[in-house]
Amino acid sequence: MVRRISIVVLLGVLVLMGSGCFKNKHVKNPLAQVDSKQPDKVLFDRAMDAMKSRKYDVARLSLQTLINAYPDSEYLSRAKLAIGDSWYYEGTSAAWSQAENEYKDYQTFFPNTPEAAEAQLRVAEIHYKQMEKPDRDYTHALRAEDEYRQLLLQYPDSKLADEARKRLLEVQEVLAEREYRVGRFYFVKQAYLPAVARLRSLSDAYPLYSHADEALFLQGQALELQAGMLRAIPKEKLAETVKNGLIREYEDQAAEAYSKIITRYPVMARADEAKRRLAALDRPIPKPTEDAIALNKREQQGRATIGRVGRVLSNFKKRPDGSIVAASKVGQPTLSDPKPVDASLLVRGATDELNNAALEEYKKTHNDVKVETVKPGDKIPEGQPAPRSDSPRNPDAAAPAPSQVNEAAGANAVTAAPVTGTAASAADPKATAASAKTDGASATADTAKDDPSSTSKKKKKKGIRKMLPF
Repeated sequence: MVRRISIVVLLGVLVLMGSGCFKNKHVKNPLAQVDSKQPDKVLFDRAMDAMKSRKYDVARLSLQTLINAYPDSEYLSRAKLAIGDSWYYEGTSAAWSQAENEYKDYQTFFPNTPEAAEAQLRVAEIHYKQMEKPDRDYTHALRAEDEYRQLLLQYPDSKLADEARKRLLEVQEVLAEREYRVGRFYFVKQAYLPAVARLRSLSDAYPLYSHADEALFLQGQALELQAGMLRAIPKEKLAETVKNGLIREYEDQAAEAYSKIITRYPVMARADEAKRRLAALDRPIPKPTEDAIALNKREQQGRATIGRVGRVLSNFKKRPDGSIVAASKVGQPTLSDPKPVDASLLVRGATDELNNAALEEYKKTHNDVKVETVKPGDKIPEGQPAPRSDSPRNPDAAAPAPSQVNEAAGANAVTAAPVTGTAASAADPKATAASAKTDGASATADTAKDDPSSTSKKKKKKGIRKMLPF
């Protein structure tokens, strides 16, 4: 009995000691750690650990708990940014779309924080990672260009600005390559003015393009070929003065393109060929400055190529690796798009010049022709007929008089009075047939009205037929 009592007392002492130790021990709540000294930091650290382990859904749960439970926490902005990072690092298209929304929300709520530039860079990187080759869909390339430009314009003093500048040069290399391929396609199809429009827009928008000299040279070739097409037009169809003026204009534009190669890209492949073309056109050959030569050398030294194996492997990828490595590493990218050259305006301008020249030539050879114009509000003098149009909109207003019709038919004499009765029948057999048809219809109607046995008159139903609907 005493032994049993001793055991009970010993167990009671152990229970009391255990409870005391439990009270003195720091409590860890596995969900939110409410009893910790800095619960918001604990939640944030837990989310970061989960992201390192690629448990992005767990990380987002902890971060969202922090945002909802501690709206005044110093980790609030970082938690909001980390939610976007959790979607970003998942790496799928749907996750990137969610990440972009989170980053845009962060910039809306925390525009003055240093991390706002980081959020903008992440948005640009999302579209940069989804860029495709120049001959494929360029939607993401355009979006990436716009987002990188926004970063450089809104956060020019950010430490991320230099990285954004290099990325923007790569994106613009892809877009410039696409424009060059479109211009070359028009050139091969002998649509020279549309080719000039594309290549000129390329030269204005992307001066750091790796084949800028090739684009300018192709532009000059297209203008020369357009001038050659004008030379082939015979004298009977186009006056020599008009033809020579247009040819001189196209050759001047071609010489301007060749001169730009020499002065802006003097160390590139097409510089010597541009000099030969200027000599053939009998135009002065400019001399590049030392600064232009040094700048072009630095641009060329920063470029690279992917090699033969890389080109073969790139055929199986969507990424524009060849264009990215060929981008310049020095220089400032274009932060605003200049107004593109409209091909329709080039064609329309040449057409207008031809039309105006043809009109002037016609006036010189037809001095006796006088053109009278009537302005709104002008009064027509008495006795002078009103001017008529050769092709009026109202055909009734343009109907010739009966006298004119009969004169054209060879009649000796006509009267302007309306023709009726037998005379009309003799003059127009069709009118006779139409009149007979009308008279016959009128006679039939009168007969049906007067004759009760006529089949045209509706008969009255009798007997059981009154109940039938038909």
